[in-house]
Amino acid sequence: MLVSIELMLLSVTLIFLINALAYNDNFGQLAALFIIALAGAESAIGLSILIVYYRLNGVISLTNNVVTKS
Repeated sequence: MLVSIELMLLSVTLIFLINALAYNDNFGQLAALFIIALAGAESAIGLSILIVYYRLNGVISLTNNVVTKS
């Protein structure tokens, strides 16, 4: 889910940059820088969630968490 949010933010950034280039507007470039900073913060949050998950479980693999019936 975090990757899809990252992809959407980067596509909006591309739209802002294309419009800034087409209309020679500095607001699009400023908005793009803000969105890139926001996407970086979102990536940092995702990485911190992954680190906390690793510290709690000792492994990141999701296949080890499957309970098998015997």
